[in-house]
Amino acid sequence: MTSAELKTNRISPAEAQQNQSAALLLDVRTPAEFEEAHISGSVLHPLGRLDPMEVEKRAAGKTQCVIICQSGRRAAQAAEKLRMSPLPDLRVMEGGLAAWEAAGLPLARGQKMMSLERQVRIAAGALVLAGALLGYFVNPSWIALSGFVGAGLIFAGITDTCGMGMLLARMPWNN
Repeated sequence: MTSAELKTNRISPAEAQQNQSAALLLDVRTPAEFEEAHISGSVLHPLGRLDPMEVEKRAAGKTQCVIICQSGRRAAQAAEKLRMSPLPDLRVMEGGLAAWEAAGLPLARGQKMMSLERQVRIAAGALVLAGALLGYFVNPSWIALSGFVGAGLIFAGITDTCGMGMLLARMPWNN
């Protein structure tokens, strides 16, 4: 999907709220993020397990499908995966759940969970520290672990995909 197409297929949080009863609100965040806060009536279908056939079933009888994530990036990725599906009026909510909350719109809140981004930072920091300590106290070859993690972070920043984040998203505490 081109950026021009995504721009025309966006919807503001206020418009999404107005169409809430006639739309499938498809939340593509992780289960932990959904549990922490979500829009009442939204349906969880994490991006990593997005199944167009299942989404089509859930959208039956709806006039619109609004894809929601935390900031809008994962929703755009989900829209790309779903663009060939015969879904009704596929839209990406501008700014994601953060924009919904900033607009003062109601959220269903659950148990506070640690965000995936925070988990990645903790894991990366722990691996870098472990590599440095093992390299100093055990064998200098362990310093390669810190270099590997650093290279992974650079790759994640350039490509906007994070292997560690995808791995952590599949962990039992995030499901």
